[in-house]
Amino acid sequence: MNALANILDGLTVEGELYEKLADNSLRCFACGHRCLIREGKRGICQVRFNVGGRLRVPHGYVAALQSDPIEKKPFSHVMPGSNALTFGMLGCDYHCAYCQNWLTSQVMRDPASDGSVDYIRKMTPNKMVQLAQSTNASVVVSSYNEPLITSEWAVEIFKEAKANGLMCAYVSNGNNTPEVMEYIAPYLDAYKVDLKCMDDKNYRKLGGTLQHTLDGIKRAREAGLWVEVVTLVIPGFNDSNQELWDAARFLAEQSVDIPWHVTAFHKDYKMTEPDNTDAKTLIRAAEIGREAGLRYVYAGNLPGHVGEYEDILCPACRYRLVKRRGYVIHEYYITGDGSCSNCGQKIGGVWPKNPSTVGLNGIGQPIPLW
Repeated sequence: MNALANILDGLTVEGELYEKLADNSLRCFACGHRCLIREGKRGICQVRFNVGGRLRVPHGYVAALQSDPIEKKPFSHVMPGSNALTFGMLGCDYHCAYCQNWLTSQVMRDPASDGSVDYIRKMTPNKMVQLAQSTNASVVVSSYNEPLITSEWAVEIFKEAKANGLMCAYVSNGNNTPEVMEYIAPYLDAYKVDLKCMDDKNYRKLGGTLQHTLDGIKRAREAGLWVEVVTLVIPGFNDSNQELWDAARFLAEQSVDIPWHVTAFHKDYKMTEPDNTDAKTLIRAAEIGREAGLRYVYAGNLPGHVGEYEDILCPACRYRLVKRRGYVIHEYYITGDGSCSNCGQKIGGVWPKNPSTVGLNGIGQPIPLW
C-alpha cells in the first residue's frame, strides 16, 4: 500500500475545496463527511490529504476511461443514443460491500486493491477532449469512483470540454456539500445520484448518511442541473414495499419529472449472500414509482425482461417516444424542442436539437480506450 500511496501522492496538486484551521489542520468540503484533516493525515476518501496545512488532491491522471452509450451511466433523458466519454480516478468516501468498481474505489482501504496502480494513466484536459472528439462523444462524464472527491481535476477537464461544445455530467453518490456544488455546477449539465436505500442504519453500513444524500439530490436540482436517480434494488436490503415507497414519494415531492431507475443487483465484492434481483422485483419497484406519481420510471440491467420500463413513454398520451433494448435505441420520437411528437407534451430532459442525429438501432459496442 505504501508504494501505491507514493505514486498517488505524486499525482496531486493543492486543492481548492477546503479551509485552513489552527495548528496546520484543515477542513475539506469535497463531500458530506467534511473531514477535519490534521497535518500528515488523510480524509476518509484516502486520496485527499494534509501536507503542511495545505490540502493535496488528485490531479493529472485517470484510472478508468471508456467511451460508451450514455444509457449505461444510466441517463435516460440526456442526449439519448449518444456516446459518453467516461473517466474515473481512485478512491471513494463510501465503502459499499457490493461495489462493482472496488478495485479503484477502495484504494488504500482494501489491501486487495493494490493492483489498481496498473490502471493509472497520466492525462491532460486537452487529451481528454481529443479522445471525446475521436469517439464521437457528446458528453464527458466523471464516474467509476466517487467524482466529488476529485472535483478539482474534473473541473479542469470540464472547462476544456465546455470550451469545445461538449456537455458534462457527474455519476455520484450524492454526498455533496453546498461548497462543492457551487464549485462544480457551472460546468455540469447533468447529475446522476445513487439513492442506495431509505434506511439510515443501512446507509451508515455503506459509509454514508441518508439525509446527506437526500439533501444532495435537492442541491443538485436547486443548482439547475438535470437530475436522474438510481436505486440498486437488493433483496433483503432495500427491496421492501415500504422502503421503495419511501424513495418514490421523496423523489415525487421534489419533482414528478425526476427519472427514477430501479436496477438489478448481482453478487459482487463482499456482498454475496443476497440473491440476484429478478425481473419481477424490478417491475414491482417500477410500478411503485409510477403509483407514487413519478412520470418516468425505468427498470435496468435486465434488458428484454421488464417490458415498457425500458422505454420513454409520454406522461400525457402514453405514446412510446423512445424504444430501448438495453443501451440500444430502436425508435425515437421526441422533437428537437423536447416535446412529444404525438401530443406536444413537454418531456423533461436534455435532448438533441436535431432528432435525426439520434443513432437508431444502436451505436456500436463500447469503445475501450485502455
